[in-house]
Amino acid sequence: MTFRVDPGLIPAAPDLAFEFALWENGLESVAGIDEAGRGAWAGPVTAAVVVFPAYFALPQNLVFIRDSKQLSAEKRTALEPLIKQKAMAWSVGWASNQEIDCLGILPATRLAMTRALELLKLTPQHLLIDALFIPEYPCGQTALLKGDQRALSIAAASILAKTARDKFMGEIASKISGYAFERNKGYGTRAHQAALSSHGPCSAHRFSYAPVKRSLKKQQVEG
Repeated sequence: MTFRVDPGLIPAAPDLAFEFALWENGLESVAGIDEAGRGAWAGPVTAAVVVFPAYFALPQNLVFIRDSKQLSAEKRTALEPLIKQKAMAWSVGWASNQEIDCLGILPATRLAMTRALELLKLTPQHLLIDALFIPEYPCGQTALLKGDQRALSIAAASILAKTARDKFMGEIASKISGYAFERNKGYGTRAHQAALSSHGPCSAHRFSYAPVKRSLKKQQVEG
């Protein structure tokens, strides 16, 4: 079953409505969580957690926070240090491509989120998560469809997850040539597909993903 959000429920920009409702109920440490890289063919899945201070007054330099997919790389890079500066706490966690192959992408995503929570310098009282629950984490949780477009702390987390993962993929590109990971970030662009066809998969790829499986099979047949 596919669940959809009424477009009328999505504000023009993510705001603090969900956070304020929880703050008003005495939950002062509310953590927004989002991931980056679930759909990529290579590299890790990355999760970030952002906790803004209770009754946070949004400064002018953060009004441009959006879902990371709606922002240019330049805007994400500019917002990253501002989010870290204004947050009461933030952290980033990872699950490797090998863990994705072993566990599957959803369990690996939850693993990355759990690791990010373990690195957080405080214990949140409630989690706002983009479309997921973390069953093993012992606190109240709200899974928000389109959460990165609705809740400011989730949108901020999406930016930290994306910028951290993009940097990591750039580092991989400096060690593994031929796939242009610095540009495609491991996603299935035409250039990435062509590189897979020419070179086959590398150690950074997710071998459980169908396009990578096909490339590996082709390489084995031709080899």
